[in-house]
Amino acid sequence: MFGCLVAGRLVQTDAVQVASDKFVFNLADFENVNHMVVFMLGTVPFPAGMGGAVYFSFPDPGSGAPVWQLLGFITNDKPSAIFKISGLKAGEGGAHPFGLMASVSPSVAQVGVSVEALDQLAQQIPVSSAAVSTVDTFMQFTQKMLDSLYNFASSFALSQAQMTPNPSETFIPSSCILKWYENFQRRMAQNPNFWKS
Repeated sequence: MFGCLVAGRLVQTDAVQVASDKFVFNLADFENVNHMVVFMLGTVPFPAGMGGAVYFSFPDPGSGAPVWQLLGFITNDKPSAIFKISGLKAGEGGAHPFGLMASVSPSVAQVGVSVEALDQLAQQIPVSSAAVSTVDTFMQFTQKMLDSLYNFASSFALSQAQMTPNPSETFIPSSCILKWYENFQRRMAQNPNFWKS
């Protein structure tokens, strides 16, 4: 019913059903994971009016007991979600539906999906550090494109001593491009939507 994906690893589809409405993945070597995606496989939809709360569990450094944190949710209308887990803090858990499950190992975390009513999911508040950046993809593309352009243009930089006169070429000082680029970054930091106006 569910899958879990971490960059550089095989997709996990082997969730263990620990109750009629609870599923758990083991996530080995979780200290080296920044983001993960939890998704529906498309084989079995949620029952009408239901969705899945997604939790992450660290082994508590002191007791070794699992400490669960709510990351967010998935539904039939939103069948996948990406979560940032590198910013989560061990030992800072809250209420969860997984009972007193034992930790597998100190280096193994658990990802849990609890099937719950959509009304209930809407009232739950996930940990804020699990949210992935909301900067829109066009803005991310623009930033990367400008980085690439500046790096590409800079690779052709010549000092004045290295230049040979060529009447058919126009030279633009790299300081001019750098000044424009820094101004663009400053404007984006002040108002991320300035380019839309």
